[in-house]
Amino acid sequence: MKSLTDQSEAFRGSLSEWYAEAQRPLPWRTEPSLYRTVVSELMAQQTQIKTMLPYFERWMQRFPDFESLADAPEDEVLKHWEGLGYYSRARNLHKLAKEYVAANPKPETREEWKALPGIGPYTSAAISSICFHEPVAVIDGNVVRILARLTGDERSFASNGDAVKSFTALADELIHPENPGDHNQAMMELGATVCFKRKPLCTLCPVQKFCAAYARSDVESIPHIERKATEHIELDRAWVCDDGQILLHRIPDHSGQLAGQYELAELSHLNLTTPKNAPLATKTRSITHRRIKERIHALALSPGLEKQIRNNPELYRIPISELEKITLSGPHRRWVKELLETD
Repeated sequence: MKSLTDQSEAFRGSLSEWYAEAQRPLPWRTEPSLYRTVVSELMAQQTQIKTMLPYFERWMQRFPDFESLADAPEDEVLKHWEGLGYYSRARNLHKLAKEYVAANPKPETREEWKALPGIGPYTSAAISSICFHEPVAVIDGNVVRILARLTGDERSFASNGDAVKSFTALADELIHPENPGDHNQAMMELGATVCFKRKPLCTLCPVQKFCAAYARSDVESIPHIERKATEHIELDRAWVCDDGQILLHRIPDHSGQLAGQYELAELSHLNLTTPKNAPLATKTRSITHRRIKERIHALALSPGLEKQIRNNPELYRIPISELEKITLSGPHRRWVKELLETD
């Protein structure tokens, strides 16, 4: 079987022909613009397309361009991001808009885009190739999976980052020199709709004839990438609902991905130990490789508890009528709603 690089022109042709017919009518494709591409790329980080679509439409209604986003207060930006998670992306997008509006000249190349907040190698290549036709390849976990299978690569990689580095040169060799943006989007689309991690749709694959792993019936086992061990975390939280107000904890601004958001206070914030009685509710959620079990305990608002709240500047009693105005983490908004309905 010829190497993939020896068949690069035929490979690009098959991929391009398929993409022209099979691409999903996503809003940043049907109404393309630089701004819509930038927003879609940051929203798509760590989020499935079907999940982000309603958020994208709502975002565009409120912030239709770089200028309107740059002028908006951060709290409103975060509020429109609520539910997508990984809020550092929203903060970076806000900062990016401010820098883009102020920039003269405006960024165009991959290296120029990489200098902006929240823009890494993948996103900068996507923006510069789609919007400015720079012949640079995007490469993430989906593209790694495609290239590893096409080449039948059986190496083991310590992380996804290591795999990305190993396949970057090949991805750049295969990029379509005249139409790099569509080529990159076609690779993304192939990974998202056909070349799945599990049960790939090989019979529908437009580049099946180039695939070494398919030729030897060994698709699902490739690529070999070690995953982080799952970390299990348990937390005890307080449900203090009194006089039309709920006790919440505002996560400090220096705390990373959840900075500035509200969640139910942990018992440790109140210098309390775990009660012996059964919790009001037990909830679970996942953040990357962490699996978090959160037990929620109903507490009465005693004088001692009121003193603990007053002494902690991160604790707030928020009126139920004001909950829609603040940014609760997605899981906690759902849980608060459920608890209010059953309270």
